[in-house]
Amino acid sequence: MKNICVFGSSSESIDKEYLNTAESLGRALAERGYHMIFGAGKYGVMGAVARGVKAVKGTFTGVSPEFFTELDVLDYDCTELIFTKTMRERKGVMEDKADAFVICAGGIGTFEEFFEVITLKQLGQHNKPIVIYNVKGYYDHMLGMMRASVEEKFMSEKVCRLYSVACSEDEVFEQLENYEPFTYSKYDKE
Repeated sequence: MKNICVFGSSSESIDKEYLNTAESLGRALAERGYHMIFGAGKYGVMGAVARGVKAVKGTFTGVSPEFFTELDVLDYDCTELIFTKTMRERKGVMEDKADAFVICAGGIGTFEEFFEVITLKQLGQHNKPIVIYNVKGYYDHMLGMMRASVEEKFMSEKVCRLYSVACSEDEVFEQLENYEPFTYSKYDKE
């Protein structure tokens, strides 16, 4: 496992703890020899992770739809910068290039990316680690929603084994490096 896809917010005005932990994660990824893949954003959590990677001269690939060039939100200092026509194509490139996914704090785009990679895993399209980096308990409510979905029988408890939750940087790497593949299809008879 060498290519880690990091999903996270590109918002400019978030709590510094999210930015500091993201930048530290970027440094640690590069220092451990990982290549980062991300949405090419220069702001927020995405930008902070990239700054961390750059600080220790690591490598990272940014993937962006072409229309983002008009918005002044891109980090053009990526080792590689790939442009796509659409957001859907962007996600596909990131998913294909990644050996694992780390979900940092983010908004609707990050939620959508997380739910897509977990859905694809449930449907047997990949068996890559998915680690939710739950800084400051940011994802506690989403995780509660997932538990409620299990309790109400909208999904199997097995779905919750398709991802893991880390509350510290050390836990992120422990979960990536000790990943034991687990597959589950909602269409399997239980």
